Amino acid sequence: MSLTAHLIYFSPTGTTKKTITSVAQGLGAKSVVHYDVTPSDSSNKTVLSDGIVIIGTPVYAGRVPELCLQRMQRITAKGLPCVLVALYGNREFEDALVELRDFATRQGFKVVAAGAFIGEHSYSTQERPIAAGRPNSEDLRLAEQFGQQVAAKVNSGDLNTPEIAGDVPYKVLVKLGGVAPETVREKCTLCGKCAEVCPTGVITVSERVVTEADHCIMCCACVKTCEVDARPFNHPRIEERRAMLLKNCSQPKTPEVFL
Repeated sequence: MSLTAHLIYFSPTGTTKKTITSVAQGLGAKSVVHYDVTPSDSSNKTVLSDGIVIIGTPVYAGRVPELCLQRMQRITAKGLPCVLVALYGNREFEDALVELRDFATRQGFKVVAAGAFIGEHSYSTQERPIAAGRPNSEDLRLAEQFGQQVAAKVNSGDLNTPEIAGDVPYKVLVKLGGVAPETVREKCTLCGKCAEVCPTGVITVSERVVTEADHCIMCCACVKTCEVDARPFNHPRIEERRAMLLKNCSQPKTPEVFL
C-alpha cells in the first residue's frame, strides 16, 4: 500500500499504541504519522485529506472513554478509509466498536474494518494478573495480519463498512472518578513520572504527590509507570472489581475482527 497511515490513538499505558502500530505494519503504508491524544496538553487539530486512518482506543466498561472522544473531535477527514481498533482487558468489548464507528463516521471517516484486541487490564497487578503481558507476540502477529487483510480489501476497491458487533443504543456509561491510586510516601522519590503520564493532568508533585480523585479516569498509567511501586490502587471498589475479573475473565480471549 503506497498510502500514508495516520494513527490516531488514546493509550495511557501504551498497549493500544502498540497494537495499532502492528496493524499499520501490516498495511504496508509508505509512511506512518502519529496523532497521540493521550497527553492532557494534546492539541492535534487537523483535517486529514489523504491516506488511510487507524483509530485506536481502550475500552472502559464496554464503552469508549468520553475523554478520548472529546480529544479526537479535533481530527476530521473527508471520506478517508478508516480502521477501528478497540483494546479491552479480556472481559468484553461490548458496544465500544459500534460507538467508535458512529463517532468516526460523524468525523468524516469511512469505516472499512474494525478489530477488538486484548491488552493487559489496567487493574492487573503482579499478585492479581488480568491479561498480563498482553498484547503478546501472538496478539501483535494477528494485528499485523489484520492490517494485511485490510490492505487487500482497500486495494481491491472495497470500501464497504462491515457489520460490527455491539448494540445501539449503547450500554449505560459508567461514571469514572471518585477514587484514584494513592501514593506511598515512604517509597515515593518525587520523580514526577506519575504526573507526566497522567492523561487528565490530575497529579501534581511538589513536596508530596497530590491526586485530584474526582477527575481520575482510573487508567492506572501512573501505577504501571512508577518504578518503585509507590502508586498502589487498592481501593475496596477496585479490589472487588479485580476479584470479579479474576474469577470470570481469566480464560485468555483472542482478537475478533470485522472486514
